[in-house]
Amino acid sequence: MTAYVFPGQGSQFSGMGKELYENNAAARTLFEKANEILGFEITKVMFEGSDEALKQTNVTQPAIFLHSVILASTIADFHPNMVAGHSLGEFSALVAAGALSFEDGLRLVAQRAAAMQRACELNPSTMAAVLGLDDDKIEEICASVAEEVVVAANFNCPGQVVISGSHEGVRLAGEKLKEAGAKRVLPLPVGGAFHSPLMEPAREELAAAIENTAFSAPKCPIYQNVNAQATTDVATIKANLIAQLTAPVRWTQSVRNMTTDGAATFVECGPGKVLQGLVKKISPEATTAGV
Repeated sequence: MTAYVFPGQGSQFSGMGKELYENNAAARTLFEKANEILGFEITKVMFEGSDEALKQTNVTQPAIFLHSVILASTIADFHPNMVAGHSLGEFSALVAAGALSFEDGLRLVAQRAAAMQRACELNPSTMAAVLGLDDDKIEEICASVAEEVVVAANFNCPGQVVISGSHEGVRLAGEKLKEAGAKRVLPLPVGGAFHSPLMEPAREELAAAIENTAFSAPKCPIYQNVNAQATTDVATIKANLIAQLTAPVRWTQSVRNMTTDGAATFVECGPGKVLQGLVKKISPEATTAGV
């Protein structure tokens, strides 16, 4: 069985999607439509922008979404048995699986990016990658920093967890994690504490947008970040999508569940190879490929 997986923030690069735009008429039409919907030429930033310009949340999220979804639309025999996306990638996965239209997916991603940007400005915060420590231990240490907000936010693969919270919370947890034996605690160049309680204002804003958007049942199960479980139920999909902003990304658990349910090949659809690397660490027996 084949699982298609879609990357999240951090996979962007200057020039992304340019080849697709130049060599595929259907792709070009979708890119032009995206410029109209967003009200600015995102193609110009994607194809010619600096790394700095691409790092802005309001550009990064729609750019990765567009690259992933348009790439999937050009695959002639696109018949996934299951899909999943890492954080933002969950929206790409839902569009690729037919649960959301391209236009609605892009609008939601743009709203999500803007809402997250506002939440970051409201609560200055950050994230850090913790390497070489057990998941349970990381959660336990984050919980022990009672005076500040800090949580385990991304379970990326065994030995790699991202923590998220206030600057002081991440600093305090980082010290305790190193004392507990973490090989490294690396601050991440992000605008805020994604997948933590500090994203609550963004969650509320996005909830209203998701509730007012038409969803259909996807053509295959989607394994969602919040609980790593497979579903095709529209109400469940919407609830999990709303909860995702303040809840951890359970990527390790998602890939394990997909493997248990028969996924032998994981195809990463979008910029970069980040997810292929994570899948190999979670399920070494799986075959990985990129589009």
